Amino acid sequence: MRTNTDAGFDIEVRSGRVVGHVHLPEGEPSGVVMVHPATATPERFYAGFAEYLTGRGLAAVTYDLHGTGASGHPRDHRGTRMRDWMSQDVPAVAAWTRDRFAGLPLFAIGHSLGGHAMVLGHGLEGVERFVTVASHLASTRRIASAAERMRVAAVLNVVGPSLSRTFGYMPARRLGLGEDMPAGAMLEWGRWSRNDGYFFDDPTMGAVEAAARVTVPALMVGASDDPWGSPAQVDALAARLASAPVVRRTFTPAELGLSKIGHHGLMRRDVGDRAWPELVDWLTGGRAS
Repeated sequence: MRTNTDAGFDIEVRSGRVVGHVHLPEGEPSGVVMVHPATATPERFYAGFAEYLTGRGLAAVTYDLHGTGASGHPRDHRGTRMRDWMSQDVPAVAAWTRDRFAGLPLFAIGHSLGGHAMVLGHGLEGVERFVTVASHLASTRRIASAAERMRVAAVLNVVGPSLSRTFGYMPARRLGLGEDMPAGAMLEWGRWSRNDGYFFDDPTMGAVEAAARVTVPALMVGASDDPWGSPAQVDALAARLASAPVVRRTFTPAELGLSKIGHHGLMRRDVGDRAWPELVDWLTGGRAS
């Protein structure tokens, strides 16, 4: 089925602007799915998933976090933190989507940071169900592989902060770590990663209480070979949703007929499309075509 992408949207948030697009099916959509992105992951990465959603008769909303990609250069948003993306961008896009598609069932999928935002209750007003993909309790010390643990610690606590302070932003592209990002986000990421409970151990976040207030049903998905978000780490995040019905699902490379999934694989077209039918069926309660 052909995907129609409109001229896009531009939403003002407290720290900047969020630029994104709406992807429409050929006929009237039966519902709309917001795709909240991962850290340093551009909107274009989710084009394949958006196309799959429109093929199921759903509208899809994708965007770049402010200070990344089309939503501004990170150097101009030096002070933007990860908490700002979660507390500003996600609810702003959700509010815009509710207005744009008033009367339609509203669903959301959050990849990594996007899922963290919803676990903390951001952007859930009017949402019937949400899915998190590769969202986990992202403490570096919880990474099982010693080599990967040392590599991630070096990036988040040494290289990233040093480069961010030098350039005024994190030049992630040069390191093959995704999109460049604001210095504030990189520095906060590093601080949280040193806590056993990630942002739940940051007293300024009120994260424990926020997660406990969430009541929207959630499907929390991960991959068995994710080096950063192991099943145990996803379980640890899921446990924070004390008041919400939570379903856990771990995909293995073998069941998808693959050699590897990894942290981003479930959202890649050549990997994730083998898992997407199950995710969308659960998300929509089987109402998507």
